[in-house]
Amino acid sequence: MSREALFAALRQICGSDALALDAAALEQARHDVHESGGAPIAVLSPPDSAALGGAVAAITGHGVAVVPRGGGLSYTGGYVLPEGGAVLIDLSRMNRVVAIDADSMTVTVEAGATWKAIDQALAQRGLRLPFFGTFSGAGATVGGGLSHGALFFGSARHGSAADIVLSMDVVLADGRVMRTGQGALKAAHHPVFRGLGPDLTGLFLHDGGAFGIKSRATLRVIQRPRHTGHASFAFAALDDAVRALCAIQRKGLVEDAYIMDPGATDHLDIDPATALRSARSVARSAGGPLAALRALFAMGRGGLGPIPKGHFSLHLVAAGNTAGTVSHDLACCHAIAAGHGGREVAPTIPMVARADPFPGLNGVLGPGGGRWAALNAKVALGEATGLVAAFEAMIAGMAEEMAAAGVRVTRLASALASPSFSFEAVFHWRDAWLPLHRTAPDAAYRATLQEPAPDPAAFALVNRLRAMTVALFRDLGAASNQIGRTYPFLTALREEPAELLLAIKSALDPRNLMNPGVLEFPHVPHSTPEQDHKDD
Repeated sequence: MSREALFAALRQICGSDALALDAAALEQARHDVHESGGAPIAVLSPPDSAALGGAVAAITGHGVAVVPRGGGLSYTGGYVLPEGGAVLIDLSRMNRVVAIDADSMTVTVEAGATWKAIDQALAQRGLRLPFFGTFSGAGATVGGGLSHGALFFGSARHGSAADIVLSMDVVLADGRVMRTGQGALKAAHHPVFRGLGPDLTGLFLHDGGAFGIKSRATLRVIQRPRHTGHASFAFAALDDAVRALCAIQRKGLVEDAYIMDPGATDHLDIDPATALRSARSVARSAGGPLAALRALFAMGRGGLGPIPKGHFSLHLVAAGNTAGTVSHDLACCHAIAAGHGGREVAPTIPMVARADPFPGLNGVLGPGGGRWAALNAKVALGEATGLVAAFEAMIAGMAEEMAAAGVRVTRLASALASPSFSFEAVFHWRDAWLPLHRTAPDAAYRATLQEPAPDPAAFALVNRLRAMTVALFRDLGAASNQIGRTYPFLTALREEPAELLLAIKSALDPRNLMNPGVLEFPHVPHSTPEQDHKDD
């Protein structure tokens, strides 16, 4: 069948305005924040789950691959098909908060809902997700987070997005919808128990859309903590900051725990207008007049540059239902940090981050409008210092070449409730922007920047550094989230789990049409325009 026949079917299923075929839309769709691939043949935005199921059945029935995209903020090629030729499914129209059940302590959302939208809806009821969003939560979606791995706010105590999902609706390659968890029961009304027999919910988590496309999810909620406290510490050495973070995490004292690199904090430039907005947000979120005054005092004490130059900084957020509990937990954190050489500084960074966790998507650009590319690794707390040491040794050997090319690296480390240690290496350089760099940031912010000239040599070096870092993480046995097409997966697995996953892939998607190539699952050849014309 021809493409025209497929497009006609998709318009009938999803509406004529749901299908984009113009060059601009196709060009935008072949890039994420870092990776570029072949252009899709169309971008489809289904309005609801029924339309999504019908569209997937039609697309795969025509022998065309399907690639899902949530907020589009991947930097590991999660939705970038190298050879192109697929229909990209844009889930942004499926963005409803379907139901908040305060009695059952759940929220059901469509896959295109952003973390910010969910947080705002729950806040009106005094509720919150345990893990409640990423740095990019103004644009990042639940579907993307469950497909590729989402974590940060709340993760030190509550884990990642995968740890709070109870049930999902997943559209399979043939268009059928599979419901997981307790929702799989024929008579179930409130899917609150995930561990019903084999964990079908877990099967579809972090699959990159290889097993199916998430259409909706039911997530756990908690009461919004009544009290929140913040603390920050400066360390002369990264190793000391890592040891302090791990010691704090072993005690289970905080909701957020993360280390920032001086290469990030030394470049912080908070203008007076931004500072005023942040102060207002801090005051609103403080939990009462007295708490607001204390928060603003602490913020003011730190000024606009709270971290001493050249120092790594550890930032903590404690939360609880009593002020005494929060104070006790932070006092323990102070003692631990001091014991590892930490110097207390004003907690401006965690206060501002928590007061306004989803400010926008300006962060897709680096300082001054440069580019960045991140890689992450998860290891046991006891392996944290070894991981950092191995990375530092590797990167030291590249220092001269990086300096000559204008490439630098910063580090972001955080604690997860597993418990585990998350380490992120972020490479920075100046280079021509991709489409997302031009469209995601606020127009006013983008107007203050000038797009750099292309620098293919720096870009090539960054990709070589990424390959070296990925290999290092693999050899250390580290896990990663947001695997996409950047990290090895099937080839890094032992034989038995790899064989099982390939068998499941074959059963669910025998023609390899669901995001082919992600997680190293098999690719499928696509027809050429010439072949399409032959089919007419």
